[in-house]
Amino acid sequence: MEKKQIRTKKVEESVPAVVQTAERGIHFSPKFVGLLAEEVAKTVASRLPTFRRSPAKKKNGNGHTNAIFLDTSAIIDGRIFDVIHLGLLTGELVLIESILLELKHIADSKDLVKRERGRKGLVLLEKVKKAKSVKLVVLSSEKEVSMGLSKVIEVDEKLIFAAKYNKGRIITCDYNLEKKASINGVVAINVNTLANVLKIIAVPGETLHIKIQHKGKDITQGVGYLDDGTMIVVENAALELGRELNVVVSRVIQTSAGRILFSKKL
Repeated sequence: MEKKQIRTKKVEESVPAVVQTAERGIHFSPKFVGLLAEEVAKTVASRLPTFRRSPAKKKNGNGHTNAIFLDTSAIIDGRIFDVIHLGLLTGELVLIESILLELKHIADSKDLVKRERGRKGLVLLEKVKKAKSVKLVVLSSEKEVSMGLSKVIEVDEKLIFAAKYNKGRIITCDYNLEKKASINGVVAINVNTLANVLKIIAVPGETLHIKIQHKGKDITQGVGYLDDGTMIVVENAALELGRELNVVVSRVIQTSAGRILFSKKL
């Protein structure tokens, strides 16, 4: 009997411990299971690809990127505010303090016409503050100094520098400012050019219905206008003042002031 027990013990010793554990059932302590789970989690995490958040882009200038910078001539002209109220332009309107001071100086002018136009510009600026599609911002003198504008004397140069600094665009009615801005790599939109682009395009042979309002340079010519202000010169219509006529376009001439249509009576 002792020999049989000894033989059984030797057989058990020769069986691997893992097999014996499997036969008897695996029993791990909660602490061991926690440590094992932690190690597995670290291993899995180390093999996963890492995703890094890209650094936030720094705002250019003073935070007025892509804003619209208003020139004194465009403010006094006033047509750009009609475009704004239509909702065509949205975003931020920026007015540098030098432009505002220039506008106030015009409003205080002894010249009656200049004074009226300057005051009209200030009234339009006050109204545009209430527009929901745009936000009017005035760059203070402190901000002009921080941008380096204190070293610039001319108002036009300050406006171009500010627009370039903030990657903005300029709205103006000044032809020279438009060209100067273009040379400096700044987009400048001339309101007069915009108005001409939006005018009705007529071609030779097209029939139009107009009212003859006054005589032309030639004593035989009559002159009428389309709804957008385009001038139509009608041959042999000097005696048709106040009457509405059907005319056919004979030629179109492009001038610096816009298009002029020449036509004949039907």
